[in-house]
Amino acid sequence: MKKPVFYHAGCPVCVNAEHDMIELIGRENIDIVHLGNDRSKISEAEKAGVQSVPALVTPNGNVLHINFGASLDDLKK
Repeated sequence: MKKPVFYHAGCPVCVNAEHDMIELIGRENIDIVHLGNDRSKISEAEKAGVQSVPALVTPNGNVLHINFGASLDDLKK
């Protein structure tokens, strides 16, 4: 089964959401992508429909934007 993917940029809002996702879903059940550290994944996140982080992409392809930390456009700068 495909895992959900959690995208974030390392800001305090994102880190708090990451901890909550791990607590809710379990670290082994989710892929975490830190776009601040791995900028090559920004285009992957865009293709998945992510507009801002933190965001969770479900195995069905739904994008759940959680709170607001930063837009993907801001991460490209």
